[in-house]
Amino acid sequence: MAYHTITSRMRPFDHVLIGRHCTADTPNRELQNSPLKCITYTWRFHLLLYLEEHGMRTKIEKFNQKDVLVVAHKTEKDILIVSISDVTHSFPEVLSGCQGLVTPLKQSQNKYTGWVQDIDEDKVYIKFKETFPGNFNKAVRCNVAFFHHRIPIQMQHRALALVKKRMLDKFLFPTEECFHHQQLPRISLTNKSVANNPEQSKAIQHIVACSAKPAPYLLFGPPGTGKTVTLVQAIRQSLETHGCNILVCAPSNSATDHLCGKILEEKLGTDKVFRLYPLSFPVRKIPQSLLKNCNLNPITNAMEIPTKDTLMSYTILVTTLQTVGRLVTGGIPPGHYSYIFVDEAGQATEPECLIPISGLMKLTTCQVVLAGDPKQLGPIVISKIADKHGFGVSMLERLMRDISLYKPHRITGFNSHYVTKLLINYRSHPAILKIPNELFYGGELQPCANFEKCLYKTWTCLFRKDFPVIFHGVAGTKQREHNSPSLYNMAEVGVLKEYLKYIIKHLQDKGVDCIGPQEIGIIAPYRKQVEKIQKALQTDKDLIKENLENILVGTVEKFQGKEFNVVLVSTVRSNPKLTDFNQNINLGFVSHEKRFNVAMTRARSLLIVVGDPRVLKTDFVWNK
Repeated sequence: MAYHTITSRMRPFDHVLIGRHCTADTPNRELQNSPLKCITYTWRFHLLLYLEEHGMRTKIEKFNQKDVLVVAHKTEKDILIVSISDVTHSFPEVLSGCQGLVTPLKQSQNKYTGWVQDIDEDKVYIKFKETFPGNFNKAVRCNVAFFHHRIPIQMQHRALALVKKRMLDKFLFPTEECFHHQQLPRISLTNKSVANNPEQSKAIQHIVACSAKPAPYLLFGPPGTGKTVTLVQAIRQSLETHGCNILVCAPSNSATDHLCGKILEEKLGTDKVFRLYPLSFPVRKIPQSLLKNCNLNPITNAMEIPTKDTLMSYTILVTTLQTVGRLVTGGIPPGHYSYIFVDEAGQATEPECLIPISGLMKLTTCQVVLAGDPKQLGPIVISKIADKHGFGVSMLERLMRDISLYKPHRITGFNSHYVTKLLINYRSHPAILKIPNELFYGGELQPCANFEKCLYKTWTCLFRKDFPVIFHGVAGTKQREHNSPSLYNMAEVGVLKEYLKYIIKHLQDKGVDCIGPQEIGIIAPYRKQVEKIQKALQTDKDLIKENLENILVGTVEKFQGKEFNVVLVSTVRSNPKLTDFNQNINLGFVSHEKRFNVAMTRARSLLIVVGDPRVLKTDFVWNK
């Protein structure tokens, strides 16, 4: 799609992209000449959104299929399954929520329009309003086209347009002179672990006191430091202290479900907490613990959007950032919520984070809390130009990077009126935490996990019983299939299989018959390597006998926010001809610091990394 096609809807920005001498590089130059300031804020982000939309449309078009087999779902006859080669190797996220048009080749007059509901390896699931005839049970040859769903982008444009109307300058670019600090309240923490953690207790006190208002309060939560526990306790204390209405959001449905589950565990009253799902959310994916507290109609077994009055009757409303747009459209007034919590804020683009803020926040009465870790993975951005100009930098990261209030003093550290950095790590063995701690967290993280009952202390493959980290050097070969840009390395797959066999044998010797869902995770930076590992688990004559469905295999993105007792990492990149270690090598995803940080901090008790040391040591982070 050419730039003029996008700009047909860009009246305020016509001068940026349209002109006699306009080229594809015009937005690039304009953005370079207009850095992010108060005066350029909405202009820049509107333009970045249009560029991102252009990138998404271009990417989506590549998934269109001609003369492909389409089959009906075995149990849900209103869902068609389309097999697409390498769908997971090229930003499959762009297909989520897209419109799908399916046209049978032999009956081209019949066109079926539905919505992409799920993506699983090489399959795309499209849900329709109609039930399909029996011939679809055996597969029908069809043409399939996908179309970009504009509503999420429109929600973000509206959020940006409301910035000026709601006069959010003091929120987005806060300075010391904006503040009138409140006295910290006395709070009684029932959770002993939180009460004994000075950083968690301090953060909760300041959140309850709204000490950062009108600016956001930042909860900087490095891996395994109890960020979610802190948020949930802050929500509980805010409710008990002020008796207010609270909006809780996260970028993804999985993160939102996790947070809602933890809030319900606090037993604040089942009639007070409500999880709002989008209408397109698959019913089968709703956690059992949330079924009675969400907008699922048990009679029709479908999602319904409650009325405005019903939604406003709940004390704590939990939903995704995008779904909050429905609350704004539905007319819930700014000021109804005294707190807006955004978890995993580091994974949302700034316009996405603005949806609840500019739509529902009243500057003088609402405290916004952004929680996350700017040192871990940020939002996924498709457009290279948009990414280059900061679209991949979250609001959380921008505030900590650019605004002096959120920067640490060289002696006293962070000012707890505006930000708290959690320091006690409850997840990882000290040996696993050591390098990420030094590289990304100033060596401030304090390991505090209990390994008294660790099953791997006596594992015979460990060279030192007090050092559960193994780097296994493999001089393999990176490979690529002709129809996929993604890399794989079969030598590393072979080594991972052997380690997995040793681990399973050790667990069985310890009396563990079934591998639990949080026992073992396998990370690879490339989707093709993920596919090769998954296939190996399903075809190896020894492993196929074991119960391995609970072993998660995926890219780094799939592991953010998760933890496992054992993590195995395949780095894939290799160069057998490498002789000079100073040779300039592009390590691609492997050299991405945030990916490294996430991959190395998922393990509790045992970390095994497989890779080619000759290549990896050319990168500063890996060399460390």
